[in-house]
Amino acid sequence: MNTAPPPLPTREEIALLDTFVGLELRDIEVVSTALQAEQALAALGTLRVVGFDTESKPTFLKNEVSTGPHTVQLASLERAWVFQLHDPVCRAAAASLLASSALTKVGFGLAGDRTQIRHTLGIEPQAIVDLDTVFKRRGYRNSVGVKTAVAVVFGQRFVKSRKQTTSNWAGRQLTEAQVRYAANDAYAAMRVMDALGLDPAKLTPMPLSA
Repeated sequence: MNTAPPPLPTREEIALLDTFVGLELRDIEVVSTALQAEQALAALGTLRVVGFDTESKPTFLKNEVSTGPHTVQLASLERAWVFQLHDPVCRAAAASLLASSALTKVGFGLAGDRTQIRHTLGIEPQAIVDLDTVFKRRGYRNSVGVKTAVAVVFGQRFVKSRKQTTSNWAGRQLTEAQVRYAANDAYAAMRVMDALGLDPAKLTPMPLSA
């Protein structure tokens, strides 16, 4: 007989948990030059699956259209790469990784990211897995984002700063706080996937028309 999963923790319950420890700056590569892009491609080319997210400069005006994403983040269990997309070589490198069906990219709430990637980078992202679908298959009816997933899987609180969420991601020089914020969104998704014991080869990618 199928049993319902335990209820998702409330915001108040999550606030009481110990903090999830993410990557430090020494474990994060900011990719903003052609040489850094070449090095990142070499490192990421050895991986089968990475955590994935993007960041975009927020829009505040009515009818303002986002020009994002302005960064693309990919993470293993040990390192993360934050691609800034000003340099054409960095843009091409990020686009090639997102379009690769050989590299599975896992994250949370990725529908909007995919739409922006299509519009800005002009490619169709491949092998994109939204981990919310994994939790739905386990019986959770409500959407599970990264904060809730970290609470459920690790019993820890994933800190997301609104100040960083709404900061200028289009700037050429990211702050240290922005770099950590961006990298750890992708890293947390990778940690959740690993802790759940998911086989990348058996994950169901988002349909290309999503």
